[in-house]
Amino acid sequence: MDELLTKDNLHYRDLARDIAEKHVKPIAAELDRTGEYPWSVVNALKEEGMMGVWIPKDYGGAGAGLLNLCIVVEQISRKCGGIGCTYVVNALGSLPIVLAGTEEQKKKYLPDIASGKKLIAFCLSEKNAGSDAGSLKARAERDGDDYVINGDKKWTTNGEAASIYSVFATVNPERGTRGVTAFIVERETPGFELGKREDLMGIRCVPVNETHFRNCRVSASELLGGAEGRGFKHAMMTLDVARPFVAAQGLGIAQGALDLALEYTKERQQFGQSIASFQGIQFMLADMATQVEAARHLVYTAARAVDAGVKDVSKISAMCKVFATDTAMKVSTDAVQLFGGYGYCRDYPIEKYMRDAKITQIYEGTNQIQRMVIGRALIKEGASA
Repeated sequence: MDELLTKDNLHYRDLARDIAEKHVKPIAAELDRTGEYPWSVVNALKEEGMMGVWIPKDYGGAGAGLLNLCIVVEQISRKCGGIGCTYVVNALGSLPIVLAGTEEQKKKYLPDIASGKKLIAFCLSEKNAGSDAGSLKARAERDGDDYVINGDKKWTTNGEAASIYSVFATVNPERGTRGVTAFIVERETPGFELGKREDLMGIRCVPVNETHFRNCRVSASELLGGAEGRGFKHAMMTLDVARPFVAAQGLGIAQGALDLALEYTKERQQFGQSIASFQGIQFMLADMATQVEAARHLVYTAARAVDAGVKDVSKISAMCKVFATDTAMKVSTDAVQLFGGYGYCRDYPIEKYMRDAKITQIYEGTNQIQRMVIGRALIKEGASA
């Protein structure tokens, strides 16, 4: 792949790989046990100017584009999918501001996010509004120069760590998706409450919280983009761009699991030889490696399409998310199988990869929803051909 990457791509890959080896790998198992947040990794990324890879230079970021972000996420997730998630969710939370914020909003919030001074989270899902993001119950009502938000959000990733939240609520439930409106809410805003932290199967260092809004009053200046009723569009725009970097998280998990499987099968001796010498094992490794490489090309292609300004990336974005995250689950499960009984023990790191992989098939739009997106795009293309 090196020959297909630019010097800039290789710079970010090597820098992220070094951070992952020095700062992520040594603490991954401990943070999985304790659930503590990887602040030491955040600090390492801050020191290297990596907290704003995706944010335009005009607002303090590197302006390096989606492909470089995906490359960084892949390398971090290769050593820990959870820490990869804590990093990439800042891109998810800030993309609504990057894509749709007013100039004043961009200047106010993006520099602090780009420097790593503040983290941001994304508040869209609710208990009864997951895949059906248009059926939000959280309500925002205009009151003079303010909006008052009431409601509850579920699955706020990075909830406890964030200082800023991109929040989606409806200003008119009767209008369905056309009533959905986005706001920028700071943590210290009166009426904002951090709720229950979920006890997760994987990515356990990531605080995923309920967030509550109890007469939470925000200035109309925090209305994202300065207009009502565009929140659903802003959310869908964000998710189209976000899915490749979630796919990159899955890609990194898959590559990390393959790395461990190769190392283990070369060392494990049975019947007087390494199990890597057995044809059945080689076939499994060959399939795993092929799936990982195919996922990498699809993820990079989707990221390049976004960077090139391709107008409609929904289909390729959904494709890369489906394939890379299904690959993460398949490869990590096969890796556990190759470890045998040891793969089922927490003394060995591989079982964590399987646990971390599962969520990538669920969040940022379940893979079933992604297949619907792909199928509808195919039908639409066929009708217009």
